[in-house]
Amino acid sequence: MAVDLEDMREAEKLLWGARCVLFDFDGPICRLFPNGSSVDVADQLRREIDAFGAGDVLTEHEREDKDPHVVLRAVHRECEDRDLQGLLEALEETLTEGELGAARSAELTRHADALIGLLAERELRLGVVTNNSPLAAESFLETRKLSGFFGSIEGRTRDPGLMKPHPDVINRALRALHLRSEDAVMIGDSPSDLEAANRAGVQFIGYGRNDPKVKALRDADAAVVVRSYGPLVKEAREGGT
Repeated sequence: MAVDLEDMREAEKLLWGARCVLFDFDGPICRLFPNGSSVDVADQLRREIDAFGAGDVLTEHEREDKDPHVVLRAVHRECEDRDLQGLLEALEETLTEGELGAARSAELTRHADALIGLLAERELRLGVVTNNSPLAAESFLETRKLSGFFGSIEGRTRDPGLMKPHPDVINRALRALHLRSEDAVMIGDSPSDLEAANRAGVQFIGYGRNDPKVKALRDADAAVVVRSYGPLVKEAREGGT
């Protein structure tokens, strides 16, 4: 599925017209769990749920999903009616440990470092807004010598109900950066990122590294979608923006 030139031009306008760029972490900055490797963490969470005697909280889909966030949300969903807070806290610790481990070998998204550097050169404020542990994002960025570019790294809290598509993480970043929603644009790779940005009143650029990602963003009515940061970086370096 193609991304057209008009999207690239609109992305340029949004980026260079903003005071702040907020990046989702997994996808727009790195591939935290490439090739479906997140299933190992999801399976560990499911084993802990079963050992706790709460396996019945999981639907058939949640029993198979490779996304550990889906499993975490399932337990959170039942917390009001059942005494599962201790389990939820234990799952959060396991998930954070798994994300920290993944961050040590995560793949940097192509041209992400170049784009981050260019944005910083132009004195845009930068932030990370992620459903992953902020510790994992900090660890990855420090390893890649990129952490100094970011004025705010906001991630998952102890309340999974505040994960995107809830706008909490974006609102926290804006407060930390002392900026308004109209000052910012967010780069995200999922419909939940788009919804969170819309709810926070922040402009949005979709990052779709492959056809399924592009289609999901288009189907969610993302107005601007790019496949790569390369053309944005090239245009900026050649003085076109």
